[in-house]
Amino acid sequence: MNFLAHIFLSGDDALLKIGNFVADSIRGKDYLNYPTKIQQGVILHREIDTYTDSHQLWRDSKKLIVPQYRHYAAVLIDMYYDHFLAKNWDNYCDTPLEVYTDEFYTSLQANFDILPPRVQNFLHIMLEENWLVKYRSIDGLKYILTQMDRRSKGISKMTNGTTELLLYYDTFEVQFTAFFEELRNHLILFKQTDRYLLK
Repeated sequence: MNFLAHIFLSGDDALLKIGNFVADSIRGKDYLNYPTKIQQGVILHREIDTYTDSHQLWRDSKKLIVPQYRHYAAVLIDMYYDHFLAKNWDNYCDTPLEVYTDEFYTSLQANFDILPPRVQNFLHIMLEENWLVKYRSIDGLKYILTQMDRRSKGISKMTNGTTELLLYYDTFEVQFTAFFEELRNHLILFKQTDRYLLK
């Protein structure tokens, strides 16, 4: 899952959302240096990644594009799944996507000093280009994938990623919908564990 899904799956707590959002920029046990809710967000992020990577539906999605994108296929599927979450946002959240993302951006700015340096460095671009809302449209997703491809100096070929998304669009959407429901149910149980509760 990519940024939008990680944030949404965190629930309502602002710091927990931030922890989940920044988790990829925090190595190993360094998360223990952060406030408790940030720690929980990092733990939640890692559980989501572990569950996702081992889930058959997500793997089935990835298989459709592995020949073209190799190890970048996993990144693309995460982006596709965020697209379907954004596209079908009203099915999952009562707060409009634009309002939800604006509130999250505000919380990031209010807590800028505790963000890892890597996140601080790209935050202004994320906010200026409104990445989380851009996921909703094919054109917006293509724009973000093109920026990612440029950072890889064209090696990833992700600028072409919406081609496969459109080719298998209905299949990907069905796989996402079923997977996301199972993931949400899994996290309900995970959030009751001692590992998440830091006991």
